[in-house]
Amino acid sequence: MFAQHPVGLRLLFFTETWERFSYYGMRALLSLFMINALLFDKAFTSQIYGIYTAAVYMTPIIGGYISDRYWGNRRSIIVGAILMALGQFGLFISGTFYSTADVAIPFFAIGLTLLVIGNGFFKPNISTMVGTLYPEGDRRRDSAYTIFYMGVNLGAFLSPLVCGYLGDTGSAADFRWGFFAAGIGMLIGLFTFITMKDKYLVTPTGEQIGLAPSGKSQTEKEKYDKPLTSIDYQRIAVIFILAFFVVFFWASFEQAGISLTFFAEEQTIRDFNVVGIDFVVPASWFQSINPLMILLLAPFFAWLWIKLGDRGMEPSSPVKMSIGIFLLSVGYLIIIYGISQAEGGAKVSAFWLFALYTVHTMGELCLSPIGLSMVNKLAPLKFASLLMGVWFLANMAANYTAGVLSSFYPDPKAGHFPELFGFVIGDLQAFFMIFVIMSATAAAILFVLSFWLKKLMHGVH
Repeated sequence: MFAQHPVGLRLLFFTETWERFSYYGMRALLSLFMINALLFDKAFTSQIYGIYTAAVYMTPIIGGYISDRYWGNRRSIIVGAILMALGQFGLFISGTFYSTADVAIPFFAIGLTLLVIGNGFFKPNISTMVGTLYPEGDRRRDSAYTIFYMGVNLGAFLSPLVCGYLGDTGSAADFRWGFFAAGIGMLIGLFTFITMKDKYLVTPTGEQIGLAPSGKSQTEKEKYDKPLTSIDYQRIAVIFILAFFVVFFWASFEQAGISLTFFAEEQTIRDFNVVGIDFVVPASWFQSINPLMILLLAPFFAWLWIKLGDRGMEPSSPVKMSIGIFLLSVGYLIIIYGISQAEGGAKVSAFWLFALYTVHTMGELCLSPIGLSMVNKLAPLKFASLLMGVWFLANMAANYTAGVLSSFYPDPKAGHFPELFGFVIGDLQAFFMIFVIMSATAAAILFVLSFWLKKLMHGVH
C-alpha cells in the first residue's frame, strides 16, 4: 500500500489514525452521554451535537491562517494535539462527576471547547502536509489521499469498539472510561508525530516541509511569494462552489452520530446469540461499520481511479462528488425500505442499518478523499492551509444543519410530532425521506454543473 509513496505518508497516516481514534471514540459516546448521563432530551442533544461538530469545522480556517502566516504545519499540529488531549480528559472529569451538574456541565463545556480549538490547528495542517510530500503534477496524490483516508478510518473503526466497550455499558458511570481511552489515543498520536517528524517529513529532494513561513525551503518560498493569476482565482472559485454542495452530503452523512444512533439504540434489533451466548451489541458499535467498509473498499477505489486514469476514463472531481452525494440518497432509501419490512412497529433488522452504512461508505469514498486532494491541487501554495480551512467550513455548515435536522426525529414519548415546512414528520420513513430528497437534488444539480466546473479547473483533475 505504501510502497510507491514517500515514507512521510506513513507518519501522517499513523498520526491521523490516533487523532481520529480520539475524535470518533468520543463522538460515538457523545449523544448517548448527553441523553443517559447528563439527562438531556433528544432535541437538545441534537442541537448541542450539531453546534459542537459545526464548531469543530469552523476553527480550521483560523488554524489554517495562523499556520500559513506564522507557525507552519508542524507547530500547529503539535499545539492542536495537546489541546485535544486536554479536551478529552475534560470530558473524563465530566463523566466522573456526571451526577453533580455543577461540576459535570462546566467540564463538559471546557472539554468540548478545547477539542474544537485543538482541531482547528490540527486538521487543516495534517491534510495539507500530505500533498506537500509530492511534486507538482504527481498523479499519486489522489491515491495518497485515499490511503491517508484509510488512516482516518482505521482510527474511526477501532475507537467506537474500544471506547464503546468501555463507556457504552448501560451504566452512566462508565462513559468516563471511553473518554479516557480517547485521550490516551490522542497522546499516542502526538508522541508519534513529535519523535518522527524531522526524519520523515521531507520533500523528494530531502528538504524539510511544514515549517513556519520564515523556515520554508527555497522551493516553497518561490511558490509562496508568487502573485495570484486569473487561473488561480477560477480554481479558488471551484473550491467554494464544491464546498457548498458537500454541505448536503455531510448534513445527511453526519446523522450517524445522532438520529442514526437514536435509531440504532431504540429501533434496531441488537440482541444476538453467539455460540450459545446472548449478547447485546452497544448502539455505539454501529458507528464502526462505516470505517470498516472504508478500510475494505478504499484500496479498490484507489486502484479504480488509477486504472480509469490510465485509460483516459477517470471522471472529474465534481462528477465523482456528485456520485457520492447521490449514494447518500440511495442509502436512506434502503433504510426506509427496511422500516417498511418490520411489521406492526417492530424493531428493524440490523442488516438494513449495515446496508445503509455500506452504501454511504461508497459515497464517502467518491467525495471526501477526492475533495481533500482537489483542494490541495487547486489551492495556491500561499493559501494552501487557509483554503483547506475554508473547505472544512462546509463541514461546519453541514454539521450544524445535521443537528437541526436530527431535532425533527419523531419521538412518540415527546407527545407531539415535529413539523418541517408545514409537513408533519409523523414517522421514521417520513424523517429519512428528508435526506433522500435533499441528497438526490444536490447530486443532480452538481452533475449538471460539473462540466462547467471542469473548465474552471484548467487541467486539474
